[in-house]
Amino acid sequence: MARSSAIFLCVLFLMVFSFSLSKKVSHVDKLDEDNWQNMLEGEWMVEFYAPWCPACKALEKIWEGLAFQKKELGINVGKIDVTDSPGLSGRFMVTALPTIYHVKDGVFRQYKSPRDKDSLVEFVAKQTWAKVEPVSSWKSPTSIQMSIISQFFKMSQVLRVVHNHLMEEYGLPTWGGYLIFAIGTIFLGAFIGLFIVCVIDCIYPPKQFMEQTKKKQKGSGGFMSAAGSNEDEIANAIKDDLVDEENSESGDSKSQNSTPNVRKRKSRKAD
Repeated sequence: MARSSAIFLCVLFLMVFSFSLSKKVSHVDKLDEDNWQNMLEGEWMVEFYAPWCPACKALEKIWEGLAFQKKELGINVGKIDVTDSPGLSGRFMVTALPTIYHVKDGVFRQYKSPRDKDSLVEFVAKQTWAKVEPVSSWKSPTSIQMSIISQFFKMSQVLRVVHNHLMEEYGLPTWGGYLIFAIGTIFLGAFIGLFIVCVIDCIYPPKQFMEQTKKKQKGSGGFMSAAGSNEDEIANAIKDDLVDEENSESGDSKSQNSTPNVRKRKSRKAD
């Protein structure tokens, strides 16, 4: 009996040991919201996937094989779970799964070739990625606008969690959760719109307000404005006098010039 139990324990130990040996260590680097900027240095191949995606499950072994050769290829191989990092799916505009990006020193290119291992290795080894047009600066994941979009994706994930919590914990119906979000969106939009209008009015005030302020500034000139207006009137009067004298002189000269020359008749001597 003791001998049989010992044999059973040995067999169990061998099974556990063989299972631990058969379990492969993943060579793929896992990226998330905290460390995704690691791909900005060096050369990377990054996959966006989801655990429930059948195509992602089919690519898993191929991706592991690519990661196994990363030292030979001189690259890094990573993957991002969009369910855990929704902000990154918005930052990279991931609309289908799996989505693969090639990153070289902060320049992003989307991989759209076949997803077999040979094609992936050739894409990196023969630098086929150089023929692919890089992502524009406007859509670059490092740009400000894509950072803002990523925040909206994070917010949507938070709202989903809140919605599920209201349904599970408080028994709120689905339409009730949507109604609460709709009312909150209306009030938030009104507040943001009012704030933007106030900022615009402060930076670019209306024309009527500017004209009123100019009139007030002219009217509040006081003694200095009155003295300035008197000096202007005196100067204009002197100019008018000078113009009149010049006109009169020019008129007299014209009249003298315009009179016909009168010839005097010589007196005749008497015969």
